Amino acid sequence: MKPLPYDITEAMIQCFGKCFHYKDAMASFLLAAEVPRDLVEKHKEHAKYVWARKVLADLGQCEDGGLVQRKVLKQLTELRDVADREVPDRAAGIGALRSLKALALEKNLVVKAKKKKAEDGARVAAERTKLVRERASRLDALRQQFNDALVSPNRQKAGFALEDILAGLFSLFELDYRRSYRTPTQQIDGQFHFEGFHYLVEAKWRQAMPTEQEIGGFRHKVDGKLESTRGVFLSVTGFRREVIEQLNGRGASIILLDGSHLMHVLEGRMDLRDVIRRSIDRAAQEGVIYTPVTV
Repeated sequence: MKPLPYDITEAMIQCFGKCFHYKDAMASFLLAAEVPRDLVEKHKEHAKYVWARKVLADLGQCEDGGLVQRKVLKQLTELRDVADREVPDRAAGIGALRSLKALALEKNLVVKAKKKKAEDGARVAAERTKLVRERASRLDALRQQFNDALVSPNRQKAGFALEDILAGLFSLFELDYRRSYRTPTQQIDGQFHFEGFHYLVEAKWRQAMPTEQEIGGFRHKVDGKLESTRGVFLSVTGFRREVIEQLNGRGASIILLDGSHLMHVLEGRMDLRDVIRRSIDRAAQEGVIYTPVTV
């Protein structure tokens, strides 16, 4: 079967970009449409628009790929609303779906269902359950890695483990994370993008708690970047109370996280995105840069 026309695939890409918020939901949708798992995972690190374009293009090169493209098209045309409630613009998503349906009808590309809608729904639910289990397994592995490093006498090794754990957690919660890198003058432990801002990361796992000078030095790194840059200073062993109080209210461009935040995420009690968001909100509203998990 021939691949779908260009204008149809472009309309499908718009639907994926505007109707899905979480990548796991989009992956479940593609798997339920019988897109091979290796194709789904192959380009998952890209933004949703790019990811969808590459998947559809790869299908166009596969035997029976045109048939699978049509199954994806069929599932999109059967959506009555956006796939995730947290999409930034629900109206835009619904508009993209309507445009795709109209174009598909015009070209007689909407095929009849081969299975009952109940069966289709069950397949989507099964794929979603599978992904949830996979996420739980990955989180368990990261928690075990943390526990192993916790009892290790080699603190340098623990520091390397922390870098791997952070990269794994940010990937698990669908946040693009850049691991440690150097500029001509600075060492940066990590970097990520979240809700319109870039965040630099400083991560410490040693017996001594960081000093006010160390945290101030990190804030200097952050303040030397664009105004849209903020910072996250993670100290697994925590922070001294007087240090936090000295830094509060000084133009809160950074937030502080400690081992209790990390453990709540690793144990599945909190979402990493929520931990970051609630800390940011308090810093923005009250100038308090450290928010314990119990608040």
